[in-house]
Amino acid sequence: MTENGYYYNLTSGEVEKGLVSPWTQRMGPYRTAAEASAALETARKRSQSWDAEDRRWAGSDE
Repeated sequence: MTENGYYYNLTSGEVEKGLVSPWTQRMGPYRTAAEASAALETARKRSQSWDAEDRRWAGSDE
C-alpha cells in the first residue's frame, strides 16, 4: 500500500498519492485521500487517548 497509499504532506498541508515527498515531510500511508486529509486530527485524537491512558495507568485521572 505504500506506493499506492495516500499521504498527508506536513509541509504543504496537501494530500499526495504515492511516495511523492521525503519521509520527513509526510504522514501515512492512508487507504483514502479523506483519511489522509484528516491525518493531523487523527493524530491529535490518538495523542489525547494515549495521554488519558497514561494518567489512568499512573493513578491520576486529571
